[in-house]
Amino acid sequence: MADIKREVERKYESGDKGLPDLTGVPGVESVVDRGVAHLDALYYDTADERLAAASLTLRRRTGGSDAGWHLKFPVAPGVRDEIHAPLSDTVPEHLARLVRSRVRDAELSPVVRLRSDRDVRHLLDGTGRLLAEVSVDAVRAERLTGGTARWTEIEVELADGTDPAFLDKVDKKLRKAGLRPSDSPSKLARALAETESAATTPRSAPAPAVAPAAAPKRKHRSRPVGKPVTAGDHVLAYVRAQRDALVELDPAVRQGVPDSVHRMRVATRRLRSTFRSFRPVLDREATDPVAVDLKWLAAELGLERDQEVLAERLRSDLDELPEALVHGPVHDRLTAWAEAGHSGAHSEVTAILDSRRYLTLLDTLDALLADPPLRKKAAAKPAKPLTKALRKDFGKVSGLVARALDLPPGHERDVTLHEARKKTKRARYAAEAAGPALGAPAEDLVKNMKKLQSLLGDHQDSVMARRTLRELSAVAHAAGESAFTYGLLHGHEERRAEIVEADLPETWKSVRKGTAL
Repeated sequence: MADIKREVERKYESGDKGLPDLTGVPGVESVVDRGVAHLDALYYDTADERLAAASLTLRRRTGGSDAGWHLKFPVAPGVRDEIHAPLSDTVPEHLARLVRSRVRDAELSPVVRLRSDRDVRHLLDGTGRLLAEVSVDAVRAERLTGGTARWTEIEVELADGTDPAFLDKVDKKLRKAGLRPSDSPSKLARALAETESAATTPRSAPAPAVAPAAAPKRKHRSRPVGKPVTAGDHVLAYVRAQRDALVELDPAVRQGVPDSVHRMRVATRRLRSTFRSFRPVLDREATDPVAVDLKWLAAELGLERDQEVLAERLRSDLDELPEALVHGPVHDRLTAWAEAGHSGAHSEVTAILDSRRYLTLLDTLDALLADPPLRKKAAAKPAKPLTKALRKDFGKVSGLVARALDLPPGHERDVTLHEARKKTKRARYAAEAAGPALGAPAEDLVKNMKKLQSLLGDHQDSVMARRTLRELSAVAHAAGESAFTYGLLHGHEERRAEIVEADLPETWKSVRKGTAL
């Protein structure tokens, strides 16, 4: 994972006011003048400013103490994560990959040049520790397609390890001196806003590269993005949220951020489930081909996620055994298996995110949202069509659970419970999409499906753990090692599955009682 620096700062309009004396700020013992730095930065983006639209900044800057390439991701107001790379003539490949889900096939090129004369002050406590860096920046902005702007601003950046509440103390002092917070979240945003009217290239939304396959002619269109009104509005709002999640999670997955793969996989499943659950609203002729690619992506992402889940489960099982029952190098073999799987799986995932099929999928989702394949029922009020879809999904869950309960323990029951788990997820995701329209009934279904999904998930994890233990046992046996401990763990997992199956009738009874559609 790349080194990430958390940047916490506040910006203020300077106007005709200078920087007040900050020695009166509580906790500040001294203010040290660090001189003036001359900074020259080129900000890169696509011609239609896709990075700026997502509040991302990519720049090449010379001057100052941190010359190089900087890629910044928004976290919260005044908070950004910054990734640094050394100076080079072209955009570093690892930074380009981190914005690929936004940029796709468009070219990254300089769009704005910012030159700043930065007058720097360090705020120190009684021990000489840096609390924050305050700078007065005289900025000259040039949009490379035409237009210039000038302004002066004051920036207060929190030092590493300083309590963020310290910024409130500085803020109080600055406001008392007549300064006001900047309306722009970044210098780039201000530069783009103040030079836009003079630009020779108009800013526009990126045009999707690929339209949904075989999209039929249709009369019904989505309302503009805003408060959902019709059934189609509610379904598309959920689809849009999952598309956004895919794009936003892409950089985190590439960097190996914990849980990011799982969250991206869930987004793909939510999309695919939505297309299947709401076929009376969205035309399947357009969505079925997209669902095929979503299933592919979820499966590829699952290579790493499933490995993580299994490794954590087996390590936990092994740690619970008394040391006297651990025969042979079981810990070492399990660790080697987990690490080999993780390394290979992560390499595979990053390759998938660079693939043509994945990038085309993102383009197709954009096109589908730009020109949604809405059917006649999409224009109706949401209550009736959405409730009908939830009832249908819940009915499928009910049928599979009933069938599983009638089967004896064994492979066929395992398979049926796994199918019930998948249908439970679909019903849950459909209820999430319908929640804003249907309220309590959909929210109750989400809660009950989560409860059932958790139980069935534990059962499926046991099935997969036992399969893995049998494979590890065979490898150990072939190497002349004892298979005793693997057998104990296998028996433990069998018992866990038996407990789940014993709990299922009561849990299912509770789910049915708590579901009112």
